Amino acid sequence: MSTLFKDVKYNLNTLIQNIDLGTIGLPDIQRPFVWKDTKVRDLFDSLYRGYPVGYFLFWENANIEGVKGIGTDKKQKYPSLLIVDGQQRLTSLYAILKGQEVVRENYVKTKIVIAFNPLEEKFEVPDAAIRKNPRFYQNISDLWQPNINIFKVIIDFISNLKKHIEVSDELEMKIQEAFMRLKNLENYPFSVLELSHEINEEQVADVFVRINSEGKALNQADFILTLMSVFWDEGRTNLENFCRDARTPSTTQATPFNYIIVPKPEQMLRVAVGLAFRRARLQYIYSILRGKDLETGIFSEERRTLQFEKLKDAQAQALDIQHWHEFLKALKQAGYNNESYISSNNNILYSYVFFLLGRIDYKVDLFNLKKLIAKWFFMCAITGRYTSSPETSMEMDLAKFRTVKSAEDFVNAMNSIIDSQLTSDFWEVTLPMDLATSSFRSPSLFAYYAALNIHNALGLFSKLQVKDLLEAGLRANKSPLERHHLFPKAWLTRNGITEKRDINQIANFALVEWSDNIAINDKEPRVYLPIYEQRFSKEEFLNMRYWHALPENWQEMNYQEFLLERRKLIAQVVKDAYYKL
Repeated sequence: MSTLFKDVKYNLNTLIQNIDLGTIGLPDIQRPFVWKDTKVRDLFDSLYRGYPVGYFLFWENANIEGVKGIGTDKKQKYPSLLIVDGQQRLTSLYAILKGQEVVRENYVKTKIVIAFNPLEEKFEVPDAAIRKNPRFYQNISDLWQPNINIFKVIIDFISNLKKHIEVSDELEMKIQEAFMRLKNLENYPFSVLELSHEINEEQVADVFVRINSEGKALNQADFILTLMSVFWDEGRTNLENFCRDARTPSTTQATPFNYIIVPKPEQMLRVAVGLAFRRARLQYIYSILRGKDLETGIFSEERRTLQFEKLKDAQAQALDIQHWHEFLKALKQAGYNNESYISSNNNILYSYVFFLLGRIDYKVDLFNLKKLIAKWFFMCAITGRYTSSPETSMEMDLAKFRTVKSAEDFVNAMNSIIDSQLTSDFWEVTLPMDLATSSFRSPSLFAYYAALNIHNALGLFSKLQVKDLLEAGLRANKSPLERHHLFPKAWLTRNGITEKRDINQIANFALVEWSDNIAINDKEPRVYLPIYEQRFSKEEFLNMRYWHALPENWQEMNYQEFLLERRKLIAQVVKDAYYKL
């Protein structure tokens, strides 16, 4: 019977050597590493005890003639095996045996340090106490470094240990055996399943799901990022540098840092792919970038080069700092100035694709483009356009622009989609119904916060604007604005309303300064409202009632009636804000 894989036996040292040679592509040694040090500790404990630690799944790399090796180090061979499953495990092994740094999720480079106690034969991540404990060899990575003399290591360790405790001949022998056993882990046997180069990425993903105990689906972006590591590692590095720089502000140079989104490499890849190929589904992009003709199935190096050139041009535009910040201005214009109030990053990323299409391909005037994208993002955010089945929704949207030739047509097509979603029924029926929830992560609630920003509204009972009080980056012991129960929980409970879903309805909350929230405590509205009305003129308080969607004489209303009426008023405030855009 013919199979699509072969079972190959390696020992740990051979795996490490093949990575160094470039035969096995391990790009993740310079990619964000997600395993905790304690998990690496447990891995080495299992190896030491002779337990099985799982297999590796490699994929034979087709069409590699003339390509460069993975990473920035010069390799002696081209990568013939790409890692499908076991990347974090192999990264851990490689980092420890080679003493190399790994890149954490926050893009900080650190070394994984595992200590070993040969007396008790146990491994630990060293803390302050362990670092002072002579029973521990502080960093096992040292044992596999070039020119290391394992016998001198043992002699020095025992000599230092004797300064603190009595070491018998029997204990000394035990220590020697433990060190040699640890050193010999380089001969630990591994089973590797090597998938044939004849199968495609969909089949590889299917194999992975079928044999992986967690049933974790492979991300198509992972395939493309790995392919970039082989054919265009600079491009993948640029993606990761952009995302790393988006985390930290700088006073010396322009960076993508902002308070709205900290993108991931695979997310920025989606933007570049959308711009380059007008496609959202990554299902076929991998084949396209390998140089495959999707109709004939034939691979072509010339086609591969052409497609990568398209991706390179598009990615350069997507990672352009000026484009990025002009786009973010459009989101702020839409009232979304804080990542805490954005329910889906897909809405941001796919809106960025349309910004770039308008800016690069259709040459739309920047002022008008930002106004258009502000409306587009507002629509996407409030409807959750790219929250469920985002690739399918984006693919359908992009298809509508295949016949668009001019800037005017682009603007008209965008407005047509927006108008088809934000109809009178949406404002009068759908949005009030969406607001009938107690979820604090509701897109409709976040749209209301955005609307308050657009209206330059003051906080309830406050002289300060909501957008200033909710400004991203502010940190204090108390939040500048807090969600206040207009009808307090304790009062509602005393009056027979005990269900949390009823008490915590969106329509029962308003944004007030923390000091007022504390002062109001559990007073009922008819008691505390007259006190706060005195702070403002009649006109000022009428504006406040409008912004915060408070019905006339709301403090005297039946609670359920109040919720119903306030939802309608919130929807009106949001609608008015949208039309301001």
